[in-house]
Amino acid sequence: MFKRCALVAAAVVLQACAIAPDEPAGQIDPAYRSPTAVYAPPPAAAGAIFNPAGNYDLFMDLRARAVGDILTILLVERTDASKESSTSTSRGASTDTGFPIIGGVPITHNGDQILNNEMSSDTTFDGQADSSQSNRLDGSITVTVAERLANGNLLVRGEKLITINQGEEFIRLQGIVRPVDIGPENAVLSTKVADAMITYSGRGTLAATNRPGWLTKFFSSPWFPF
Repeated sequence: MFKRCALVAAAVVLQACAIAPDEPAGQIDPAYRSPTAVYAPPPAAAGAIFNPAGNYDLFMDLRARAVGDILTILLVERTDASKESSTSTSRGASTDTGFPIIGGVPITHNGDQILNNEMSSDTTFDGQADSSQSNRLDGSITVTVAERLANGNLLVRGEKLITINQGEEFIRLQGIVRPVDIGPENAVLSTKVADAMITYSGRGTLAATNRPGWLTKFFSSPWFPF
């Protein structure tokens, strides 16, 4: 009876280890929130119809330029990498000492020369490795200008959080954008974002199921001796 209980307990523990604990469902990461600076429009002149707070010049460019402005990043990330290597080595050696002669007389036994030594060795090694990786990310994310640098470039960051059924998917992006790369539609390609940090991940039941547990990671790690 005790053995059965021990087996059941072990099975329960292993089943719990098969799935990593789910990450808590959260909100927007504080590091990717919009700047908290509040824009204070200039007051309207008394008795005037014109209000500078809602003014848009005839030739005004509505592309992002100041802290708090929003900008759309078009994700067009594609990477392909491959590596192949092969090594082949061989080495051979042989030694023949011949029949020894002592005092000008060969050493014999029953009329046959003896004590001849021959040694030989052959070593070969063949190794080959192939590696390839391909990634693709398409979509868009609207970010906020967090800082305007001294040279006019814009530090942007933002996060898009989507909750579907029992899971969440999020995209995070941070990088530096040149104003000249921003198109008329107030959008820029992700390939033109400098120092870009793009994260596409998820959390919840489905994401946790796709991640190995800590016991599985141990068996797959270099620390496992077998």
